[in-house]
Amino acid sequence: QVTLVESGGGSVQAGGSLRLSCTASGYTYSRFCMGWFRQVPGKEREGVAAISPKSRSTAYADSVKGRFTISRDNANTLYLQMNNLKPEDTAIYFCAADALPCGVTFRNNDYHYWGQGTQVTVSS
Repeated sequence: QVTLVESGGGSVQAGGSLRLSCTASGYTYSRFCMGWFRQVPGKEREGVAAISPKSRSTAYADSVKGRFTISRDNANTLYLQMNNLKPEDTAIYFCAADALPCGVTFRNNDYHYWGQGTQVTVSS
């Protein structure tokens, strides 16, 4: 059974930083594409960043380019370093995974496994 558990969310002031982590279990982590998504009440879940199985490819939403960095270690953890946070970054952040063959995408339906989410709140 594939399990994803996010951590690292919290409350920060604008301009601050947070690092989210997503610990994976139950599958061969190195063979999965991974992504970070976020959602605010009343809006669709949107892709934030994505990474290929061996970190050769990454992608970012325009709204976070230059501020967020996605990475993964060789064990079982996905990260999202978030710098210069803005109030509009406030959301529940989810990590997601999809098995090979997979692509670096922001389409929700391309990911079959999801974590429960972690809240990020940025105050002005």
